[in-house]
Amino acid sequence: MRVIGVDPGLRRTGWGVIETSGSRVRHVANGVCESRGTDLATRLLSLFEQLTEVVEAQAPEMAAVEHTFVNKDAAGTLKLGQARAVALLVPARAGLAVAEYAPNAVKKAVVGVGHAAKAQVEHMVRLQLPGAKLAGPDATDALAIALCHAFHARAGGKLEAALAAAGASR
Repeated sequence: MRVIGVDPGLRRTGWGVIETSGSRVRHVANGVCESRGTDLATRLLSLFEQLTEVVEAQAPEMAAVEHTFVNKDAAGTLKLGQARAVALLVPARAGLAVAEYAPNAVKKAVVGVGHAAKAQVEHMVRLQLPGAKLAGPDATDALAIALCHAFHARAGGKLEAALAAAGASR
């Protein structure tokens, strides 16, 4: 299973692609889409085009996007929400199922603690994806989101198999 994780941002949207096979996880690629333009519409369009190119080139089977956190600056939160819409739209347009995870859920899945520091997340991503050259904090967060989704998908598959087995034994 090939998963793309996306960490949305208006200036920099991180992306990371991993591949899983059973319990094995392998780094495929990661990077950052940097918005270009002076007005909001142009910047969103540039993120859309860049992320579309990434999805086409990397051919993921699933996508995961981080939820937006709400901060004190309502205008900033709204703009981040618009970048997040691009992050949701691109994989959905490519026909992918898109999962969404809260930042604390990502940290808990990758580090084991929901309030982990960025340095802890980076350390665990490096441990789980040895040899991966990280393209910066946004790409690292995107890889963490992809790892979170892979863990949840694997656990969900085990639960479904157990429920199916329990139903068959009746």
